[in-house]
Amino acid sequence: MITKKETDIPPSEITDEGLYLNRREFIAAAAALVVTGAAPDLFAREGDADPKFKVGKRGAYAGGEKTTPILDATHYNNFYEFSTEKEDVAERSKNFRTRPWTVSVEGHVNKPKVYDIDEIMKMFPLEERIYRFRCVEGWSMVIPWVGFPLGDFMKRCEPTSNAKFVEFMTLKDQKQMPGQTRNVLDWPYVEGLRLDEALNPLAMLTVGMYGKVLPNQNGAPLRLVVPWKYGFKNIKSIVRIRFVEQMPISAWMKANPGEYGFYSNVNPEVDHPRWSQARERRIGEIAKRKTLMFNGYGEQVAHMYEGMDLRKYF
Repeated sequence: MITKKETDIPPSEITDEGLYLNRREFIAAAAALVVTGAAPDLFAREGDADPKFKVGKRGAYAGGEKTTPILDATHYNNFYEFSTEKEDVAERSKNFRTRPWTVSVEGHVNKPKVYDIDEIMKMFPLEERIYRFRCVEGWSMVIPWVGFPLGDFMKRCEPTSNAKFVEFMTLKDQKQMPGQTRNVLDWPYVEGLRLDEALNPLAMLTVGMYGKVLPNQNGAPLRLVVPWKYGFKNIKSIVRIRFVEQMPISAWMKANPGEYGFYSNVNPEVDHPRWSQARERRIGEIAKRKTLMFNGYGEQVAHMYEGMDLRKYF
């Protein structure tokens, strides 16, 4: 019997050289523009200069892994409201307006309210958490997000006993979001969590990254981050949070229920119908690495799924 070493990487596990080099050339060009001053500030938007946007507590939840370079994290984005091409999202979203912006809290809550985004940003101390981020397509990053626990916000809303799930909705604005003119999904984008998932301390409402306000392409001005789930679960540009009794039908579930389930937990043992989820490619690296169950956050979240068939509830 031949035992393979972890360093024995088969050709199928290596990123296509052309794709890798093209992406690196793009990032290098973007870096050169920033250095020479020919590119606008990645974070040049209202709220950037707000002296109240200060990060307090910091914590690493990625096992000391190296943080993804900021240019990678802000120029390789899934945000179909702007484009299905990851490298185009930053350019196509640069004029997206995030002020004025309101977030409506509705449904089974004692305190429904329409919040202004700046009010939300002042409600809780901002903290930075370095999380792994895993996309269902097989690529991953390590990103320092800035925000506050989703559970803290939910407690302010006072969900009633009828609330079993939390539904989130993205802005629908075809003039600002040209991708919504295409029939890629049934807009607006909708996602959801079970109530206990939303209350898990790892779940964040995020208003920034790398110590600054969220760039448009990363989900400004408010997005969800649930690090043990695949990236499409981390809904961006939120305008509505609704507490409901029945499980929400998310955008990707509606589009293709055989490929995208409600739970969407990172599970290397359950393949996507069109590719394996057993390994992933960290952006900036060539070789793939093993995918971790629950993206490495099993200690904090596995208890919520005890007794569940995670192949059925994927």
